[in-house]
Order: sequence, then structure tokens, then C-alpha cells
Amino acid sequence: MRASIFVTDDDEVVRSSITRRLTRGRHDVRGFDSGEALLEGLDHDIPDIILLDLKMSGMTGIETLKHIRPKAPQTLVILLTAYGTIEDAVEAMRLGAYDFLIKSVDLSGVGPVVERAIDYLTLRRRVSFESQNRAGRYALKDLIANSPSMRGLVAQIQELSQNAKATVLLQGETGTGKEFIARVLHHNGPRQDAPFVGVNCTAIPQELFESELFGYERGAFTGATQRKPGLCEQAEGGTLFLDEIGDLNPSMQAKLLRVLQERSFKRLGGQEDITVDFRLIAATNRDLKKEVSQGTFREDLFFRLNVVSLELPTLRQRVEDIYPLSLHCLLHHSRNINKDIGEIDPDARELLERYAYPGNIRELENIIERAVIFCRGKTLTSGDLPGELLHETTPKIISSTTQADEAILRVEMALGRQTLAETEFAIIEEVMRLCGQNKSLAAQKLGLTRFALDRRLKKISDESE
Repeated sequence: MRASIFVTDDDEVVRSSITRRLTRGRHDVRGFDSGEALLEGLDHDIPDIILLDLKMSGMTGIETLKHIRPKAPQTLVILLTAYGTIEDAVEAMRLGAYDFLIKSVDLSGVGPVVERAIDYLTLRRRVSFESQNRAGRYALKDLIANSPSMRGLVAQIQELSQNAKATVLLQGETGTGKEFIARVLHHNGPRQDAPFVGVNCTAIPQELFESELFGYERGAFTGATQRKPGLCEQAEGGTLFLDEIGDLNPSMQAKLLRVLQERSFKRLGGQEDITVDFRLIAATNRDLKKEVSQGTFREDLFFRLNVVSLELPTLRQRVEDIYPLSLHCLLHHSRNINKDIGEIDPDARELLERYAYPGNIRELENIIERAVIFCRGKTLTSGDLPGELLHETTPKIISSTTQADEAILRVEMALGRQTLAETEFAIIEEVMRLCGQNKSLAAQKLGLTRFALDRRLKKISDESE
């Protein structure tokens, strides 16, 4: 990094020597013979680094430093002296000096301390850039929310983001963006400058989960050669996000409950209670109320997690958002592979909006990325989309899942686009599929007589001809 540096010393020989040395390092260097001259220079230009002599005629280095901070709060100041004292160093650091250097005859210490300062500046700028990027990516104003279900959710998020303490439970199908919403809550609230620590409860083996969450002391178990802070400690002051919390085993559920109740824990092998302050956001695609009734999830933990519950809509419930989400993904993936694709033609848009998206937003992102790879023009066409979209010409009304060995049907009827008869036919067809085309069993599941089911099936067959 090429830095701009101001050198301030009332000794012309020292000032010139430092200036020449730093100029040879390809830095932009200006010299000042007094604190007063430096402060006047700061009215016109702000450098990256200031080298400031501690003992000068007129304003001393400490006095000058007091006036530098308001003018150049981000500039790193390095104090120089031939006969510094510990008291001077302490006072300089208290006033915000970056470093304190004793001048040698050959000034050999100047180069290394300036290089360390440049490394620090580079790191600080990188962290600042990444922080701004994250904040921009998760900005509330940029959330795509044209559908009524998302507009309602965004209004809730806006209120909730300002509450830095309330525990939040995010529920919804896989791929609906639960972690993304957790990050939106974090980056738009009072804890945004503190860490966001995300944990996938299914990605860590259960036998290691406790040591990962709470950390451990040296010697706590074989291989624990040094102390390791856990994820709870790493989230101090910020947000701890536990994804797929419904998959935690009963033992870890009990230990997590204690942390939420006491806001403290012990590391494995430790004796001292460690107090923590973080906001907990949990997420699951399971029905935790049902898990509680079946005895697979602790009721007391559920109540602790369910302070505020947000249900994330499926993409099938956000038809109005599919096109803008598609455009967002299109521009992102086009930039990544250096293609100039900026539009989606009407036929492709219609196919995208009519597809059922069992994988929700995650599936949409994969579809667009794949289409961008094969697109040869500047507009995405229906021919660039994968086969499953081309063959599905009507929205999927019924989806089925299995919970605790029980089949669950989800009915999503788009008003104005599907009729009651179409919805009824879709239910019957899905139940028949689940029953292996066994009509007697299907009739029993639907609460119909076998004759009534046959009559409806014949009507479906006649209308499809």
C-alpha cells in the first residue's frame, strides 16, 4: 500500500532524513517543522499516517496530538522522541496515538513501525469494506417484498430489528431464507457492529456439539491441548444463530435451556461461570409445537425460543416476488461469469412464475445460475431454463411431506388462477399417489366411500381427455 505520511519535527536534519527514507519506499511524504504548521496542513489534506516529534519548540507533541484527533480521527499517529518517558508514552496512547518510537541515530526503527502501521491500515480498510458490503446486502430497504406475505414479514422485521434482546424463532420450509432473515435482523439493529455467529445444528456431530458451543479448557479431554473459546463466547455482544434447532438431542436441549435462562455457562473442564450477552435467533423447518406434543422437543425450551416467532412464506406464496428475485440472481451470476445478461423475456418469466419451487429461493437461485451458464445472448429465454420448468405448465397446488410417519398435505390455491375443482382433483391425485393407487385406502384417507371416489376419478379422467 502506498501511504500518505506527514512528518513533523523541529530538527531539520531528522525531518529530512525521515522524509527521504520514506520517499524511497514510494510513499507520499510531506514535512512540517512545528505542531502549528502540521495543524494548518490538516485543514487542506488528511494523511494516512503522522510521525510527530514529542519534544518541539512551541506546541509539544502531546499538545499537538490533542488537536489532531478532531481534525483527523482515522489517521494513525506515531510519536517520536530521543528521550521519551513511560509517562509520555501512556499519555500519548490515552490520547489515541498508534505507536511510540524512540529515535535512534540511524533512524532504523522508523521503517518497521511505519510498515506495521500500513499493515494495520490495510486490514482496517478491508474489514470496513466487508462490513459495509454485508450491511448493504442485508439492508431492509433492499429486501424484495412485492407480495403481501413478504410485506407483512418485513414490517415485523423492521420493528424486531431494533429490539436487541428478544429471542426470535424463524420457521419455514427449507430454502425460504431463514439464515438470510437472521442476518437482516442482526445487521439492522444495535448489535450490527458485533459478531454474527451462525451454527448449523445438523452439521456438528452431537458428541462434539457441547465443546463447540461452550468451548473447553486445556486437558478437558484427550486432545484438548489448549483452551478454546466456544461459539457462545464468540457471539459476545452480537447474535448467535442456531439453524435447524429442532434436530438438537434432548441432552443439548437441556444445556441450551440453562444458558438462555442464566445467560452463563461453564467451558468443558472449567469451574468458573462465564457470563454472556448475545441475542439468540433460532430456525427450523420442523413443527416444534408438534414435536413438543410428541415428546421429542422440550416444552420449556420451546417457550424460551418462541418469544417472537416469524413464519417465512414459501416461494409459492410469493409469486409477485419471483420475477424481481430472478432478476437479482441474474445480474449477480452474470457478473460472476463475465456475461452481459440483463433481461428475462416474457415466456421465461411466465415459466418462472408458474413453477412450484419445492426448494424455494435456494432452488430459484440454482435455476437462474444454470440458465446464465447456458444463455448465449443478452436476454434469458425459456430455452435456457431447465426441463422441469418447461414441462410444468400449471402451478403445483399440492405438496406433501412426512412428519413423524404421518403424511401431511399442504394446499396452496392461487386465487384467480386455480378453480375449486382443480384443487379438489389435485388433492385426490396426490392422495392416490401416496396410497400407491389403492382406491380403497385412498377413499378411507379422504373420508369418502369407494363409490364416491370412483365417481370423482372418472370425472377427472373425462375432463383430461
